[in-house]
Amino acid sequence: MIIDAHAHLGWDSVFDEDFTLPELLDKHVTHGVTATILQPASCHDLDTVTTQHNRISEVMAAYPGQFYGMANPNPHLADAVYESEVRRCVEELGFVGLKLHTFAHAVNPASRDGLKVFALARKLGVPVMVHTGAGIPFANPANLIDIALRYPDVNIVMAHCGMMIMAGEAAIALRAAGNLYADITWTAGFNLRHWCEEFGAHRFLFGSDHADNAGTEIAKVKTCGLTEDDQAWIFSRSAEKLYKLAT
Repeated sequence: MIIDAHAHLGWDSVFDEDFTLPELLDKHVTHGVTATILQPASCHDLDTVTTQHNRISEVMAAYPGQFYGMANPNPHLADAVYESEVRRCVEELGFVGLKLHTFAHAVNPASRDGLKVFALARKLGVPVMVHTGAGIPFANPANLIDIALRYPDVNIVMAHCGMMIMAGEAAIALRAAGNLYADITWTAGFNLRHWCEEFGAHRFLFGSDHADNAGTEIAKVKTCGLTEDDQAWIFSRSAEKLYKLAT
């Protein structure tokens, strides 16, 4: 079983990329992906992200068990507006997680607007995925250490494991807080192998970020020297457990 814990649907206004449903469905067939957790592409205003959240919900309904949702409104939206949309996604649409994109939304995770994401995730009992890597200093994985210790009951997923440039800080963060996890998109195989030995494969999640990258990410997991049990955790068990998926 393969669960893609990091994928997008919709037009990305920051990176000028269109993430489409046909690409996602082809990824499932071509690469044997069982399920995908979908988040909106980067967008700033409420109307656009609401439209993208609704589209994700429609896809979930059309392909039950194949797609799940992750909310990603701009944390700089007014507090009441932000909370209302996140609650709608989780409580009404059945989304399983919340995203904080430090780079695309220009938000320091330890700032006032950043911390409200973790506080709301605690109330709703869902994990928070945080973009790390490109976009430092906000995207430095080490920024999440104090937050993870402050919110020990919130599971936090470091997207991209620091994206190579900040891989050392990703390891420091994983070492410092047990409620920090990471998706392996854009991460070197040798790092993944060493980290699984030190931290356990249960703290890492498979992801593609873009459907075109799925085959490369799958090959990385299969060829970097991991045990079959480690591969099983990365490919599906970690996501199943963390996001409480019924696959």
